[in-house]
Amino acid sequence: MQLLPRYAMPPPARSQTPAARRPLVPPVRVWITVASLATAIVLVRAGLLEPVVGPIVDHAVRNIITLILAFFGLLSVVVWFLRESGHSLSLKRVVGYGLLLAVASVAAVFRIERVSGDLVPELRLRWMPSRDRLLPTAKAAASAAATAAWASTPDDFPRFLGPQGSSAIEGPAIDPNWSARPPRELWRTSIGAGWSGFAIAGEHAVTLEQRGEEEVVSCRSLADGSLEWAVAVRGRHETVLGGVGPRSTPTIRDGIVYTTGATGWLHAIDGATGTVVWKKDILGDLGLDREAHTAAVSWGRAGSPLVTADLVIVPGGGPFLRPDGPRSAASLVAYDRADGTRRWTAGGEQISYVTPQLATVGGREVVLTVNESHVAAYDPAGGAELWGFDWPGHSNSDATCSQPHVLEGERIFISKGYGIGAGVFAIDESSPVAVVVRPIWLQASLLKTKFTNVVIHGGHAYGLSDGILECVRLDDGTRRWKGGRYGQGQVLRVGELLVVQAEDGDVVLVACQPEKRQELARLPALSGQTWNNPAVSGDRLLVRNAEEAACFRLPLLQADASPDAGGP
Repeated sequence: MQLLPRYAMPPPARSQTPAARRPLVPPVRVWITVASLATAIVLVRAGLLEPVVGPIVDHAVRNIITLILAFFGLLSVVVWFLRESGHSLSLKRVVGYGLLLAVASVAAVFRIERVSGDLVPELRLRWMPSRDRLLPTAKAAASAAATAAWASTPDDFPRFLGPQGSSAIEGPAIDPNWSARPPRELWRTSIGAGWSGFAIAGEHAVTLEQRGEEEVVSCRSLADGSLEWAVAVRGRHETVLGGVGPRSTPTIRDGIVYTTGATGWLHAIDGATGTVVWKKDILGDLGLDREAHTAAVSWGRAGSPLVTADLVIVPGGGPFLRPDGPRSAASLVAYDRADGTRRWTAGGEQISYVTPQLATVGGREVVLTVNESHVAAYDPAGGAELWGFDWPGHSNSDATCSQPHVLEGERIFISKGYGIGAGVFAIDESSPVAVVVRPIWLQASLLKTKFTNVVIHGGHAYGLSDGILECVRLDDGTRRWKGGRYGQGQVLRVGELLVVQAEDGDVVLVACQPEKRQELARLPALSGQTWNNPAVSGDRLLVRNAEEAACFRLPLLQADASPDAGGP
């Protein structure tokens, strides 16, 4: 036997399978990976993993998890194909470069115009301008303003969430039989972008909208939707997640319209003529760092003005350009109603997206608001903080948008999304040292109101919990019922009915009762994403979104019916 030197011995066989013998279809391990990821997606979508891993925050998080799992499933197949399959090198190159070209082409041709409340993107061709940029400027669209002074009426809907700021009005008595007597459309018109609702005084409806580079306060005739006047300032708020335009609702008092825009402009406008009485750049007036404030309050300033007998109170903001003592922000700022002179500032915490409101707690009138991570009550006279309690949140991520409610027995109800849920807190002012706040109940799984507010009625709270309508008993936090997917929409109580503005644009009537969910009627009022609050004035329903506004005459029950109410 001839011995060969070690260096002449043949190399050991490679463990890698020769290309000709590699499989042309994925092996079992790849299919197991894909099947496991697909199973995980099904479990996430159905909520079956939550007993094991804990509650998943909301549908938006479910969508993100689904996207990640689907991406890794596809990636496992692509990696196997390119690195381990027995297909020819030329085919691998064609597939690899083809995938890269497809991704690059989609990114080059489309942009994300906006996303839904559950983070589902809406794509638009890159060379097509945003819809609001196609509208005429405010001055070109406005007609001659009315000249008669505005007088208040019992049917007015003069501010955010109605006359009391409570998402509720007591009438009229709407006939829910819309199959026999459907609402009659009175008018429909294009409108600039934004999530502002309508405030109504008499025959006039005021809202905010974005038209190109102008942030506009617009007044329309409630009778036919024609534009009576418009006041514009240069400014544009735009984010992919939050959308375009202003998001607060005007406040009307004594014929004067008060508005706060997403970029920080506060206006007082004579409703009869459209003449600006005074205006303030809140950020400039407070000396705020504009760029840092925009980053901290990422989704645009959304708090509507609180108008008292002599003050206009709005969220402040921060940080300051030059720090003023220990504060880095002003939670509230009050201006004189007559001339806009700053009267006081209050609090030292960053703002949220909540509207300040007057409330009576313990027999004392307070300005109640929610800051970035803090519910607080302030003295209306000078802004001194009277009491408060922690309420977690960050205004550039898990933001607070829902209004607090004062309940009987010196209790406060508050809710939000992002995994926080809802709770009721007791306010005890009997201590001579300090006000004591204690939780009565707090449930992360209840009333996860992401962009919406609840209705309080008959000892129960009704609201869209992560897009599903839910009824909860306030005394102990017991869920009475939950059902009906309406998306991240809005809810308004009219008498014994809930008017639900669904995110897809439909308006739905649901009985306001704790026994069971009963959907009574549905109207395809708008088309497309709708986060705006509806308004009701008499027998007229006014709705809008970021593209169109419409007014409907509602059918009323016989006792409240006007001669031409409802019907075709």
